[in-house]
Amino acid sequence: MNRRQRQKMIPSTWIIAIKQTEARKYYVLYAIDWKRGARLSWEGWNNLADLLQFHIPIKRKTGGSKSSFQPPAKIAKKALYLHLDETQYGELEQLFYQPFSKKQWRSFIEVHSNNHM
Repeated sequence: MNRRQRQKMIPSTWIIAIKQTEARKYYVLYAIDWKRGARLSWEGWNNLADLLQFHIPIKRKTGGSKSSFQPPAKIAKKALYLHLDETQYGELEQLFYQPFSKKQWRSFIEVHSNNHM
């Protein structure tokens, strides 16, 4: 695999984090590529319907040059749902910006996973 191919990200885990505040819910979408230690996030939705209309650019395969756009409605079927309060969401944000650690990510997901809506 050459350098250009290593730089591409192909998500293997999708996370929809739902931050519950006193007044409203806030939705954030995370993509994790375990093989390359990469992660991306998209945020800023106040309801799930708006999130499900956003089209995410992803690579079809590692060696390929083509990108496609995938709607989160398709991703939502296989995504992990994390229902978090403000403190837990802060932990997730810290984890996102630290150097990548599979062990820390997996333990966080295991503790906070709620795989039903």
